[in-house]
Amino acid sequence: MNDLLRLAASEPARAYVTALAALQTHDDAAARVTALRAAAVAAKELGRLGEGIELLTTALHTAVGLPYQEAQVRMTLVGLLAARGDLAGALDAADRAAPFLEGADAERLTANRACALARAGRLDEALDAIPLLRSGRDPAALAGLLTNLGLARALRGELDAAETVLAEAVDVAARAGLRHQAAMARGNLAFVVSRRGDVPLALHLYGAAETDLTGERLAQARLDRAETLIAAGLPGEARPLLEKTLADVARRGYACDAADGLLLLAHAELADGEPERAVATAERARAAFAAQERPGWTLPAEHLLVRARWAGGDRSAVFLRSAAATAERLARGGWAEAAAEAWIISARLSMELGRPPRTLPAGIECARGRGPAALRVAAWHATALDRWARGDRRGTAAAVWAGLRVVAEHAETMSALDLRAHVTGLGDELAAFGLRLARSARELLLAEERRRAVARRPVAVRPPRDPSRAAALVELRAASAAHAAATADGALPPDELAASAERLSRLERALQSMTRAKPPAPRTPCWDPAEVPLALMRLPDALGDRALLELVRIDDELHAVTFTEGRCRRQRLGPYGTVERDVHLVRFALRRLVMADGPDEAAESGLAQAAQRIQSVVLEPLEHALGQRELVIAPTAMLHGLPWAVLPMLAERPFTVVPSAAAWLRARESPRARARRVVLVAGPRLEHAAAEVLALARLYPDATVMTGSAARVDDVRQALDGADLTHLAAHGYFRRGNALLSHLELSDGPLMGYDLQDLDRPPATIVLSGCDTGRSDAGDAVTGLAGVLLGAGTATVIASVAPVGDRAARDAMIDFHVRLHRGLPPASALAAVPRTPGTAGFQCFGAG
Repeated sequence: MNDLLRLAASEPARAYVTALAALQTHDDAAARVTALRAAAVAAKELGRLGEGIELLTTALHTAVGLPYQEAQVRMTLVGLLAARGDLAGALDAADRAAPFLEGADAERLTANRACALARAGRLDEALDAIPLLRSGRDPAALAGLLTNLGLARALRGELDAAETVLAEAVDVAARAGLRHQAAMARGNLAFVVSRRGDVPLALHLYGAAETDLTGERLAQARLDRAETLIAAGLPGEARPLLEKTLADVARRGYACDAADGLLLLAHAELADGEPERAVATAERARAAFAAQERPGWTLPAEHLLVRARWAGGDRSAVFLRSAAATAERLARGGWAEAAAEAWIISARLSMELGRPPRTLPAGIECARGRGPAALRVAAWHATALDRWARGDRRGTAAAVWAGLRVVAEHAETMSALDLRAHVTGLGDELAAFGLRLARSARELLLAEERRRAVARRPVAVRPPRDPSRAAALVELRAASAAHAAATADGALPPDELAASAERLSRLERALQSMTRAKPPAPRTPCWDPAEVPLALMRLPDALGDRALLELVRIDDELHAVTFTEGRCRRQRLGPYGTVERDVHLVRFALRRLVMADGPDEAAESGLAQAAQRIQSVVLEPLEHALGQRELVIAPTAMLHGLPWAVLPMLAERPFTVVPSAAAWLRARESPRARARRVVLVAGPRLEHAAAEVLALARLYPDATVMTGSAARVDDVRQALDGADLTHLAAHGYFRRGNALLSHLELSDGPLMGYDLQDLDRPPATIVLSGCDTGRSDAGDAVTGLAGVLLGAGTATVIASVAPVGDRAARDAMIDFHVRLHRGLPPASALAAVPRTPGTAGFQCFGAG
């Protein structure tokens, strides 16, 4: 019967059935107690915690008069009560069982009690059990304790110790054949890896561990995976995973995991821009921890409350006292990262209220050089604020850039472009502090360029192609083409069309997960934040007669830095929110005009008025500095999506739009040979695309021309690699939230950002003649199709940030290429093309 208990830890489903069968065949009380215990452990692992506790209650009644067997039941009950959140009951059961047990049973009780202590936050007491269990004879007990302690140490930021303990847990469980426990340990090891910042490897390890997990352990692995997604800047993906897992653990009675999940959900809500909701959820988590007598976990809940109240706008003196006290309690409790973040909030609030911040808690400064990236960034941010409060301006700036270097190094570990873009959010507040420090125009330009270098780090070496991901792309393309055809035909019933859409979404998520979980290949960074000052020294010579206009958002204000003839100027322009609203109005009006069957006076008037308001804020105050020069425009935030040609002052002026001044320098210095190898492509379902491409073929008689069924994704992608000039006329689709799924429609499916980022040598100049081909998410990472190409090494991209008219685009693009063929630079050639609403979105990106 003891073998049955071991089986419950490795194969719970089989053990459950076997234990219930044994109850039907055994009359001996001791044997029945053992079978009930095995069934209870298996039920817990299978997700039926309430049933497990009921089975142990029956076992206690069965064991009356058998003191040793009764103690064994209480020993087993410790783990189940802890899972339910009844930590006091679990420790009481352990105390009542301890006088009767000996040998391996005593070891297992020690392990169960230590696990309960760890979940209660009493980690130091739990650690005392490890030497005893290492010298014992129960590998399951040792592996279970090591797994729980490894997780607890990871949560406190002790990552080296956690990794050592969890590696031992995996080894102990694997050698003993405890597959289920080995998977649990691997899942927690994935959590440690994610805390180190290696999100792709962590997601891969979670996927491998979850295949061998069930019930509570599977739920815990999913909670950890959600935390990894939050840390990677993807709270919108973490929230549905958390909500589903929370519903599951609540239904199964895992109150302890439910409290943990509530805390994570509050983190996700806060990161997703809902601080009020996060406050309410964090309060629920704190109440749950208190009810379960888990004082060690109320501190992280209090930390989350501080962050949510700050994000929600609380600036009261009462809140200041609460934030400062929480920071000190967190520091004493060993929560270094949380302590640093709470102290940062208290310090910033002190400054707003005109009071000196409290002394930096001990331990935060030494965290700058160790631990996960988030901890090191928070420690540098706290150090910067502390130095600023003491009047050390030079030391403050040094701390800001040291913290941003940590973010940049962390972003380099990401194999997926969307993860690299999201993870740079770790340094947003620190970078904003650096911008507020800048006094002169040159200081502000340098600060903003360093910030953008962190937000958008291109790579010079492509990762090796992954056959499994290539197969996933093929499957997704086929599904996308089939769904598009079915939607256009209108032949499928609504339920079948919905099923087709769901399959498409599932394939997209699988591709996204596969890309993120792929371990990163060695990379050569093209720009490092530390190299920005040297790069900007080359700016005056590179600009020549041009003018740089770099827009900077500092809190809710919009500032401009101009650079002309070696002179750098700075000007405050006004509230950012006002300009953002007008950008939305411009985009809305253009879309209406492109889609309208006839004249739309209201849209035309709205477009003209919104464009004039943007110009009056952004360009007119700078007219003296900019003159009539060709412009290099580095927008910020939502202004990346502005069709700049709608502004009257730019209607016929050459300009190029770039992610940053340093990115423009990089594009200018990229090899730009004359158009020796030209590729012309026309996608399907565009009335004038083929005519557009055939007209261009007369300009470029040696070009590779691909239209109709010949314009297949694999063939087009192969032709693009190494081309000098490429023109693609195709339907364009922008995907908000994952711009790498933005694509151009070809004959056999979509050509996506995923395809473009894998090119060994992207085209030197590429024209994307389609709707929304130049759009990106409203952040300075610039991750749309144009951003992917620029980051990969393309010098110049012509693309539209708005919908385009089919016939108008054909005429405009032919006109553009005629001028380009005559020798005009791309920016000048595009500026000379007359604009209509159907072509206003086209603009030049990159070198120009």
